[in-house]
This record gives sequence, C-alpha cells and structure tokens, in this order.
Amino acid sequence: MPIYAYRCQACGFAKDVLQKISDAPLTDCPECKQPSFKKQLTAAGFQLKGTGWYVTDFRGGGSGSSGTSTAAPAAASEPAGCATCPAAESKTTSTT
Repeated sequence: MPIYAYRCQACGFAKDVLQKISDAPLTDCPECKQPSFKKQLTAAGFQLKGTGWYVTDFRGGGSGSSGTSTAAPAAASEPAGCATCPAAESKTTSTT
C-alpha cells in the first residue's frame, strides 16, 4: 500500500498516511478538525535497478560514474570481424 503525505491548510499539521489506492482521500484534519486536510504531491520512493534504468545510462558524452555504463562502450569498440568472436569464426570457416 502506498504512503500518502497530507497537510492541513488551516493549521499546517502534516502527516503521512498508509492507505489503499482505492480509499477515499482524507479531508478532516486530525488536529484542528477542519475540512482542509489535503493530499500533497511527493516524489516516488523507489528507484529502478538494472541495465537501462540507471541515471548514467542515458547521459550524453563523457564517461559515466557507474560501473555498468562502461561495459557497453568497450564491447562496441571491438572490430566487427574480431578473431575471438564465435560468430566471426563460423563466418570465416564457411566462406573458405
């Protein structure tokens, strides 16, 4: 269940509430009992992990600070017909 941040516009009381997505938003402030308790917009509390989700994966130019972003350019810098590639070996044996 997500945690929603609420703040009272009348008294300034703030509270984080664990609610189901289907639950109706709270409206009455638990402190001053006024109907001015509003849901706040907050940043997501998670980060996606893995190739393609890191902040440094989509950075243009320069070298990234993450170890995963340096692996892809190294593989791309090898020549297309390198002798160590299994695909290159099968091509050379089939064409001779």
